[in-house]
Amino acid sequence: MGVDLGDIIPAKETELGFFSGKTLAVDAFNTIYQFLASTRQYDGTLLMDSKGRVTSHLSGLFYRNLKLIKGGIRLCYVFDGKPPEFKDRTIQERAARKLVAEEKYKLAIEEGFYDEARKYAQATSRVSAEMIEESKKLLGHMGIACLTAPSEGEAQAATMAMDGLVYGVSSQDYDSLVFGSPRLVKNLSITGRRKVPRKDEYVQVNPEVLELGPALDALGISREKLVWMAILVGTDFNVGAKGIGPKKALKLVKQFDDFGKLIGEAEAKSGCKFEEYILEVKEFFMHPPATKAAIKFPEIDSGAIVRLLCDEHEFSQERVQNALGDIEKAKDLQKQKKLDQFFG
Repeated sequence: MGVDLGDIIPAKETELGFFSGKTLAVDAFNTIYQFLASTRQYDGTLLMDSKGRVTSHLSGLFYRNLKLIKGGIRLCYVFDGKPPEFKDRTIQERAARKLVAEEKYKLAIEEGFYDEARKYAQATSRVSAEMIEESKKLLGHMGIACLTAPSEGEAQAATMAMDGLVYGVSSQDYDSLVFGSPRLVKNLSITGRRKVPRKDEYVQVNPEVLELGPALDALGISREKLVWMAILVGTDFNVGAKGIGPKKALKLVKQFDDFGKLIGEAEAKSGCKFEEYILEVKEFFMHPPATKAAIKFPEIDSGAIVRLLCDEHEFSQERVQNALGDIEKAKDLQKQKKLDQFFG
């Protein structure tokens, strides 16, 4: 789930057209999980081909990214590398929650409660090594850059944003801001008219931009103290202090300029003990492992897309071909814009 900072960092709503001509680093795992959760049948079953292989992630990646490409948005998907050892707790907790959700899903199916079943099924999503490799292949065929981080994908994406290689990081989590990204873009992969879960209602979801600099100025703190706040609230790497949310954490970090004293005060207030490796967590956020590799965008390969989606996984040939025609139109439009700029 990442760090919960939604109560204190304001988001500015915008439209997809705002990102035309910009490059965004995408938190790959976060986005693929979204597609696995949302691209399902009425009873929660994932989309599959006739051989029982999951295709929900491929469907989401293809059709959603197609819309972004048509809008002139350049994308670089950043995949997680090796997680730090202090993330083991989070990984184990997530696995345990999935097992509980699987049991609830089976029971809901047996009782015919399909809305409930779908909700529990969404919480069982797992990204396999095969899904990762197929996702990378499809993205590459679509002309989308892919990069595997040394460790956390959001840390790598944030570093790319700080270095000016991308405009910002696309994710539903706030971690990239804590890692130092100047901008976080939310809702990029779910923009549009969306059904409210378990209700017969629809809402319009638009992209949101959260800017780190203005947020820190408004809060009156440095990025280092934002890291301190995240640790107090709880991250993927530490539990956090019981009863301390973002607002209480903000008040506390303003009272202390020494991290050790802050932790001592938080432990006294909450009655909880922070992990022994808490200093490592702080340093990991401030100086995470990341590469300085340049972004390389491959050429779009329509034939390879058809072979992967239609020949291998039985997607509709007509629908995919129509979509590919839209990609070619987008490419021609981008080339024309460049010529207009050159001769203008």
